[in-house]
Amino acid sequence: MTTSGYSVFGLEPFPTIAPGDCLVDAITTTLAATDQHLQDNDVVVIASKVVSIAENRHVDLTTITPSQAATALAEQTGKPAPLVQVIINESRAHFLATPRGPIIATHKLGYQLTSAGVDRDGTTGAWLLPADPDASARSLRDQLRTATGADIATVIADSDGRADRAGATVISIGSAGIAPLRITTHTEPSGKVKIQDETFTDLAAAAAGIVLGQRGRGVPVAILRGLTYHRSDEGVASMLHSRTTPVTG
Repeated sequence: MTTSGYSVFGLEPFPTIAPGDCLVDAITTTLAATDQHLQDNDVVVIASKVVSIAENRHVDLTTITPSQAATALAEQTGKPAPLVQVIINESRAHFLATPRGPIIATHKLGYQLTSAGVDRDGTTGAWLLPADPDASARSLRDQLRTATGADIATVIADSDGRADRAGATVISIGSAGIAPLRITTHTEPSGKVKIQDETFTDLAAAAAGIVLGQRGRGVPVAILRGLTYHRSDEGVASMLHSRTTPVTG
């Protein structure tokens, strides 16, 4: 399936989200206030941090006792030792992209992310990733469909650094209603058919990331319109080489 063109727009001004807030209410209220409407096949891309805040995935760093390993890594990277300990706690493994960082970690769920997706909250707190990003994406998709009547898909996006270069990009960590992989084929003159898997939800996240809020811009939700995609609830976890099923209950 191919896409010849698409549009993207952010929902702004977007209300500040606090722990326990309903993201769907915030999205639909902002849509109404800006005279916007979701349409069938829209892809709603949501920054992971607001999902984490709504789900109250907060850690109080004053309650964290750093290990010797965390203290040593903190001295090397310049990060607070309690924050480094949280990163280690959320990781299976980690390495430094340069002698002073960033810390590239394999999250317990199988994602490889800068700092295991841990986002600092002031001087005494941190936000963890959603406990099950695909489940969060499915819940948000279902609630948005009920609230708006539009047959949409959702992608949860997170900022991520690359070990081989400076700067950050945006990738998907959860999805619902959209196949995470797109398979493309090309027939060479010889008749040989080449097949390529593309991480399609990552492409969608990056496209929306151009307008999503970064460093305080305050636009945590963007709408992609015009994408052609296969429907699927497989989720981002299905395309990870190494994954762990989230523990619930």
